[in-house]
Amino acid sequence: MIELIPAIDIIDGKCVRLEQGNYNLKKVYSANPEEVALQFEGMGVRRLHLVDLDGAKAGHVINLDVLEKVASQTSLLIDFGGGVKTGEDLRSVFDAGARMATAGSIAVKNPELVREWLKVYGPEKIILGADVNKGMIAIQGWQEQTELELFEFVGNWMKAGIKQIICTDIAVDGMLTGPSVDLYTKLRDAFPELEIIASGGVSGIKDILELEEKGLDGVIFGKAFYEGKLRENEIRNYLKSV
Repeated sequence: MIELIPAIDIIDGKCVRLEQGNYNLKKVYSANPEEVALQFEGMGVRRLHLVDLDGAKAGHVINLDVLEKVASQTSLLIDFGGGVKTGEDLRSVFDAGARMATAGSIAVKNPELVREWLKVYGPEKIILGADVNKGMIAIQGWQEQTELELFEFVGNWMKAGIKQIICTDIAVDGMLTGPSVDLYTKLRDAFPELEIIASGGVSGIKDILELEEKGLDGVIFGKAFYEGKLRENEIRNYLKSV
């Protein structure tokens, strides 16, 4: 079984999607993210990937109120990402109802702090965000390219105690062209003990089934659902079958 994890990306308090991380290619799907979250919960989904895109770009958490609303109105297990850069950011995110937080840019900019978070909160609460562009890690809402190679980056963080990653291939994110199956297969082979969540490019239920076949632990989907390529009944049926 692969865990189905819907994504709600937030800009200005609204549920949006971008293409390849481009903030200029933004499409608003709902002004009420909490209603979208309730819809997912009604399908039988248990986990939600909530991303503060404003926060990712600004470097500090901005849409905390959206997290609070979703957490208070649903029983979804929320993993939160975007702008978590300080211990105070992390505490506020957990206090607002997130069960897990993603360390993406901060894992590059301030790895010592993330190591401290792993000690204080445990690896079940801290997810490594590995956003990749042509094999290299990108940060700051994908606006900044680094010289860090994906597999080396992941391997180093596994040594530090990370047990779960969300890996997004920027090239296919929001494009509905299918996920980077080869990339995820190589990650699975290289790190068999790591919990790997695929993100980006899902175009329908066939992609989810293919990632399941490759042994991925979870898959994040967004645009495929919002654009009607992945239908509610398909999600319900899959969740009933496992």
